[in-house]
Amino acid sequence: MRAVVLAGGRGTRLRPYTTVFPKPMVPVGEKPILEIILRQLARAGFTDVSLSVGYLSELIRAYFDRPRDGLETLSIDYVYEDEPTGTAGALKLVADLNETFLLMNGDVLTTMPLETLIDYHRQQGATLTIATHERGVNIDLGILETNESDRVTGYIEKPTLNYRVSMGVYVLEPQAVEVVPQGAYFDFPDLVHALLDAGHSVAAYPCKDFWLDIGRPEDYERAQQEIENRREAFGL
Repeated sequence: MRAVVLAGGRGTRLRPYTTVFPKPMVPVGEKPILEIILRQLARAGFTDVSLSVGYLSELIRAYFDRPRDGLETLSIDYVYEDEPTGTAGALKLVADLNETFLLMNGDVLTTMPLETLIDYHRQQGATLTIATHERGVNIDLGILETNESDRVTGYIEKPTLNYRVSMGVYVLEPQAVEVVPQGAYFDFPDLVHALLDAGHSVAAYPCKDFWLDIGRPEDYERAQQEIENRREAFGL
């Protein structure tokens, strides 16, 4: 299996940590988050990984060009973005995506078995499968329910709204890359809409495993605690 990891972002929401490190290289426990991801890919049977890099890419390459325990079975190559191309636009720079492949963000901490996600994708016969997680959003205000005459029909005090959100982990078929325009900025929501407009099947995998997107300082602080509590689950 082949995997592409998006590791080129600046991580502005995670400053000041990302002033010195590229976001995928911030340490979680004793290892950079990107190394934890790569070790998970190796354990899941992946052999080829393309890292899409940009900001402070020289630090990423300097780290992973040295032998690392747990990464011996991985062949790692690098795709460089001179200018940001978006979370899906970077796929146009990766050569030979001619079979089913995994795509994931380089700041995702999860215990989800990647093999299970891939099996689900194949069972669904989808062009794209998005790993999803339940996320509750707290509304700190009273919500009014009204009818077409602006009469109040109900009142909900400070509800929690539940949504299925993208985990930043995907399985794609080569046909998905064909709808990505060459040389244009193209984010992942653009890819989803383009696939749906073209009549492709897009599936959502319901994940119940632990997941954390390390995008904010409070998420990063939680990641430090979780890595100690779940070391075996992360293969550390």
